[in-house]
Amino acid sequence: MSSLTRRTFLKSSAAGAAVLVCGTAATPRVFGANDRLRIAVAGVNGRGSGHISGYLDQPNVEIAYLIDPDRDVLDRRLKALQQKAQGKFTCKGVADVREALEDKTLDAISIATPNHWHSLMTIWAAQAGKHVYVEKPMSHDIAEGRVAWEAQKKYNVVVQHGTQSRSSAANAGLHKAIHEGKFGKLKISYGYACKARGGIGFKDPSDPPSNLDWNLWRGPAVVDPFHGNLVHYNWHWFWKTGNGELNNQGTHQLDMAFWALDPKVTHPVRAMAIGGRFKWDDQGETPNTLFGIAEYPNGQYVFFNVRNVKYDGYQTQVENEYYFEDGGKIVRGQYYAKGSRQGEKVSVPPGDVTPGGNFGAFLAACRAGNPEMANGTARAAHYSCALGHLINNSYRLGRKVPFNEKAGRFGDNAEACEHFMKLHALMRDGVGVPEESAQYTVGPWLTFDAETERFTGEFADEANKLVKDPNRPGFEVPAADKV
Repeated sequence: MSSLTRRTFLKSSAAGAAVLVCGTAATPRVFGANDRLRIAVAGVNGRGSGHISGYLDQPNVEIAYLIDPDRDVLDRRLKALQQKAQGKFTCKGVADVREALEDKTLDAISIATPNHWHSLMTIWAAQAGKHVYVEKPMSHDIAEGRVAWEAQKKYNVVVQHGTQSRSSAANAGLHKAIHEGKFGKLKISYGYACKARGGIGFKDPSDPPSNLDWNLWRGPAVVDPFHGNLVHYNWHWFWKTGNGELNNQGTHQLDMAFWALDPKVTHPVRAMAIGGRFKWDDQGETPNTLFGIAEYPNGQYVFFNVRNVKYDGYQTQVENEYYFEDGGKIVRGQYYAKGSRQGEKVSVPPGDVTPGGNFGAFLAACRAGNPEMANGTARAAHYSCALGHLINNSYRLGRKVPFNEKAGRFGDNAEACEHFMKLHALMRDGVGVPEESAQYTVGPWLTFDAETERFTGEFADEANKLVKDPNRPGFEVPAADKV
């Protein structure tokens, strides 16, 4: 077989007769001058519908497969796609992603499944020589994120993370300016994922609906029995399938926060979290309120704030702020010098991104055969998602303490104390959480070795149990050196 891969062919070929050479399991297929890309979309109930629309808006793209274990959802999306495609291509619906990945003519897969499937599908696709667009978060745990990145490198496929902020030239320019010290030395990179949500109530265990392939929906996740809050959105709020708001909406802001740090940093040296699931009497497991901190070896910090409980005067806050060592800060596009209440609009040149938005950039990277063209690489995805996992792991190992302003464990970190107090006041005075009876969950400071990607120190034994999820037989995530 020719060593010329399909991606390099697409990048360099001139017009000519089409030649089809089927690739191996680790090599994207090679074919002639026609640069039409054949895409599969996996998980089509929610965000996957946006993927379908996104690819329909792109030239020379054929949606070859829709993949979903819910037969009713799949049939509905196939019917809608047929109408929109207007005979330009045909699309096959399948329940099992492996059927699509076996197709030698398939070029890429776009993953919009529940979180617990993201890494394994990415790994399988890379092994099959397919490019991957994967929704955030790329990983459900720290270990599988590393494996997904290793698979991307080994099989030299494009993996683009679904963090749309990475496709913004304005964001790229801002972070380049921060790296270059335009505003001073960055001390705290702060993310907020504060959007109003509600409780999910309780759903009793039951048999899965007849239209749902429960085996395929679960995939690698060791979850049983079925209950109605798992499909099709509230899986976010259970640890075996989701990652809570921190690595749901928060993945976007975590990624922005990580992007602003010194480009040489990888993982934090330690992290902790405090929060709770307040006011909602339901079966959800993840916090609806959280303040998290991660400390990096160069002295920089990431702070993160989640608030989902609505109250009178609630304002959505989904954004990032940047605090500098000299007391300056960037808040909502304005730079404030130390002590100043008068902001100055931040004006920096646009940075370098692959144009076309997230979907356009992904397709351009596929055609060029260049993983680095992805706006949101597997490397960036691994480190920003792991940041969220580290904070969540602290919360999961937390203990209950009285709901009061003394609950935080921030030592002499005055900034952390200040920002926690703001959150506490909102929860007490806005939400109405009663100090006399409510409790925070306060997680321990977890220390982390960036080289081994294992926890160390006092809580290492328990924390390391959370580094990798257990997997169901037939859906095992391989070790990084076995990928």
